[in-house]
Amino acid sequence: MILTRPLVILDLETTGTWVEKDRIIEIAMIRCLPNGSRTVYHKRVNPGMSIPKEVTVVTGITDADVKDAPRFKEIAAEVIAFLNGADLGGFNIERFDIPLLMREIADAGLKWDCNNRFIYDAQKIYHLHEKRNLAAAYKSYCDTVLTDAHSALADSEATLLVLMAQLKKHGQGKMEIEALREFKYEERSEFYDAERKFRWWNGGLYMMFGKYARKESLREVAKTDRPYLEWILTQNFSHEIKELIEGVLDGKFPTYGKDPQKAS
Repeated sequence: MILTRPLVILDLETTGTWVEKDRIIEIAMIRCLPNGSRTVYHKRVNPGMSIPKEVTVVTGITDADVKDAPRFKEIAAEVIAFLNGADLGGFNIERFDIPLLMREIADAGLKWDCNNRFIYDAQKIYHLHEKRNLAAAYKSYCDTVLTDAHSALADSEATLLVLMAQLKKHGQGKMEIEALREFKYEERSEFYDAERKFRWWNGGLYMMFGKYARKESLREVAKTDRPYLEWILTQNFSHEIKELIEGVLDGKFPTYGKDPQKAS
């Protein structure tokens, strides 16, 4: 790879995927120069909050691992210096790593200008050149070209075969379809409802709309502004949301990872 400008490859491990609230627990950067030299910056970070269990499963990083690590505000200046004058590269960095890093830097009371530098996002390039549809899954798992794509019956038959192949490959020796339930559907599990009006963070539910959006947890709003929750019940929200609010007004709060019907 020939470079005409410095390039920093960036990756963050975080407490979750909510750009506005989640925090860095590990940062790794590789600075590549046109002369071929490389410098590595790699540090664990204490996020100042408990690391969710599902994050530990994925990253292997525990609360104990970061207990004595610096807070991000303590290393923010050196992170900015490492990024100075370089283009950026990574996987999904345009939508996640860069916005979250910019927010962490701002929370540290510093500024980082991401303009005037090119961003090489490997995920965008991958998705442009590699289709991520049923035909691609069929080819990947069944090693067969899908004909009659977008025919409802052909697509249904192909999906059945893909699920069977996924079960064989990922079911850890189990052949019951229920084995696929063990996979965490990460994108959906971050939200309480199908419409994504409420999002889990640090064990609490947060509204993604209205005057309390991304600010106070539902439990906090229930303490300070019950009329607002009562107003929600009069508006055009889904039955799922209204059932949630009715329970909250009755003192029943759902717990992350548990059946909402068993709220406490």
